[in-house]
Amino acid sequence: MVKKVVLAYSGGLDTSVMIPWLKEKYGCEIIAFAADVGQEEELDGLKEKAIKTGASKIYIEDLTKEFAEDFLLPMIKSGAIYEGNYLLGTSIARPLIAKKQVEIAKKEKADAVAHGATGKGNDQVRFELTFKALAPELKILAPWREWELKGREEEIDYAKARNIPVPVSKKKPYSSDRNLWHISYEGGILEDPWYEPKEDMFLLTVSPDKAPAKPEYVEIEFERGMPRSVNGKKMTLVELIKALNKLGGKHGVGRVDIVENRLVGIKSRGVYETPGGTALYLAHQALETITLDRETMHYKQLVAQKYAELIYNGQWFTPLRESLDSFIEKTQENVTGVVRLKLFKGNCSVVGRKAPRSLYNPELASFEKEEIYNQKDAEGFINLFGLPLKVAAQIKKGK
Repeated sequence: MVKKVVLAYSGGLDTSVMIPWLKEKYGCEIIAFAADVGQEEELDGLKEKAIKTGASKIYIEDLTKEFAEDFLLPMIKSGAIYEGNYLLGTSIARPLIAKKQVEIAKKEKADAVAHGATGKGNDQVRFELTFKALAPELKILAPWREWELKGREEEIDYAKARNIPVPVSKKKPYSSDRNLWHISYEGGILEDPWYEPKEDMFLLTVSPDKAPAKPEYVEIEFERGMPRSVNGKKMTLVELIKALNKLGGKHGVGRVDIVENRLVGIKSRGVYETPGGTALYLAHQALETITLDRETMHYKQLVAQKYAELIYNGQWFTPLRESLDSFIEKTQENVTGVVRLKLFKGNCSVVGRKAPRSLYNPELASFEKEEIYNQKDAEGFINLFGLPLKVAAQIKKGK
């Protein structure tokens, strides 16, 4: 018997329909919870809408600072990128939203939590693994896995029949998810991987074709892996990401159109805008190339791949992720310095990097004469390094 439910509420199509549906199905009290993780104007009018559609109360919590410092920052330091392209903007926000949802459920003495994720996607896993990790006693309701509505068009009809305003129509049936880090677009017309999105879909970036004809340079300063300033101006992490979103967006930086492998086994087409994140990742990786030794950097690249999988699969609140954070933090001790980027027509290029504890030695790298490195020593090294190949070749030839 469910008496009180805390619903993760965005005001979008799915969760707008879920308030009346949950009341009709379970006859329970619905408390809506909207997390502000940097989606800005999307929160306008949310309180009135939630109450009007049947919620007894709504919490709107500003989690932007926590999102940036406790979730985005560790991800930036890790270098995690899913399948080589996706900067994990939606994935990384879900455990924070679910964590706060659990806190509200405990405060309100609710006996259940609910989410608007579909039964085909990754978000259901991300929400529910967090619920299980932080409050295993709570019942989990997932309307998409229960109700009779078979798609977005039926949801729209359901909403219209109950006079529920929704931010999509049958003419614009793709869904989007926005936060401080990115905007994602998927579903509807985007499900055809041959379809090229129209320019009016994009909100954070201009078309590279219409970007300024003159490149712009930007310098990002890091301290122990944490971005501290843009063009010499110190900022909070939230301010810094916003500033880079604006700069990158102006030059059409950070658009990605990919087909990714969902955890549930389905391939999914997603279009993403991550202008500031793209610049930060490139700058951070560039700084690591001169501050990390070869073995640590190569091993950290393996860790980054695993870290990306943990985030994508909703395994944030796990011992493994916490353990990997300890390794990653150790690697960041000398990642202090400045990286210069060139933004131009959709491209973000590293054109300079410097660090007080750089391992890059111009004397060693130079082709000019120097005293530290004796080039004759390379002959013995190559003989030993290539010995297994030489032995294998001799055996192959029967010698």
